[in-house]
Amino acid sequence: MLFCFCLCKSKEMVYARKHNYICGYIRYVGGKSDKKELTALEKHVSFFDRNKDGTVYPWETYQGFRALGTGRLLAAFVAIFINMGLSQKTRPGKRFSPLFPIDVKNSHLCMHGSDTDVYDDDGRFVESKFEEIFKKHARTHKGALTAEEIQKMLKTNRDPFDITGWLSDYGEWKILHNLAKDKNGLLSKDSVRDIYDGSLFEKLEKKNSSSSRGKKQKLP
Repeated sequence: MLFCFCLCKSKEMVYARKHNYICGYIRYVGGKSDKKELTALEKHVSFFDRNKDGTVYPWETYQGFRALGTGRLLAAFVAIFINMGLSQKTRPGKRFSPLFPIDVKNSHLCMHGSDTDVYDDDGRFVESKFEEIFKKHARTHKGALTAEEIQKMLKTNRDPFDITGWLSDYGEWKILHNLAKDKNGLLSKDSVRDIYDGSLFEKLEKKNSSSSRGKKQKLP
């Protein structure tokens, strides 16, 4: 699991980098260390922090979506939309930056409405809310969602007059379904669970990387 390691001064974040992207940080206070694991949401966002410095820039968001297998145009659009829309929300008290950085540690500040509530207010994973998705909406298959069931779920979750939340939720689940659906068009429960802490991103990146290497090897 990957921890970014950056030794800073007292009271600043220290990121450590290890294999497989399980993120955590160490906050030093008065010479003592208080190790705290990142929340599920922070792990999710950390996939797009390609150099693991705690900040996600638009070009990193683009690189992340390309690694997931999206096309250049979609990756560019999503990168601009996400970073321009969320940057300042994750940087309270800081001046506007034309580079539109997103601070991973403050990612919980940009959660939108009309969602599943699987993340709590601090970005932690809520098991009961996750299970609720499938209890309420997985009608055709117990452990998977069809495209139609996802659409019904999104309509059920809509908050009144929350157009931004509606659009954000639709876009997120549309991309997720396109990237992670199986050959029958089903989005499995395991895939949905893995999206919340970003571990699905790692699997998709490895899959796409292996596929690309295989194609190159077949070329004469």
